[in-house]
Amino acid sequence: MGHAGAAAAAVRYLRSGRAPAPVEALPRPELRCVGEDERAPVDPAEFRRVLGGFATGVTVITAPAGPDEETPAGFACQSFSSLSLDPPLVAFMVGRTSTTWPRIARAGVFCVNVLAGHQGGLCRSFAVSGADKFAGVAHDPAPVSGSPRLAGALAWIDCTVHAVHTGGDHLIVVGRVEALGTGDEEAEPLLFHRGRFR
Repeated sequence: MGHAGAAAAAVRYLRSGRAPAPVEALPRPELRCVGEDERAPVDPAEFRRVLGGFATGVTVITAPAGPDEETPAGFACQSFSSLSLDPPLVAFMVGRTSTTWPRIARAGVFCVNVLAGHQGGLCRSFAVSGADKFAGVAHDPAPVSGSPRLAGALAWIDCTVHAVHTGGDHLIVVGRVEALGTGDEEAEPLLFHRGRFR
């Protein structure tokens, strides 16, 4: 049985009713410093160089503005993945020092915007800190969370925060998918490889 067959069998088992009850979302962990015992004996520059050989898609994670905020929240993210089919879960990774993550955490919801090949400039504007990232950016509210859904994106995934786990100097954010859709399905994706857009 190949990977596809094993995955299909797992889904059939989960849907059969014999699977354990759904696991409740874990409490959000407190932010803390990375301990010395967590540091790997690998040179960070070499780590980046080698892992840069893995081409990734590029997304922008957005959340609606809070009651005391003038603009929505958003940041460029290439550490995004689908996680589970049943229930539908996705995950993204964000640095513990991110100034945008606390705003998304307070909102408790987010939208993943999968960028198209022509949106490299948009990605760069969401990669900076401190500026109004939404100035001049066309968007509308995602149907469930109200998070910004960026015009021209290949796909959007509207989520609620399901769980947050620690992962070294990053947090692993798991989102439960509430709604999703596609934009121009003929467009090419924006890829990041060896420090450059492709």
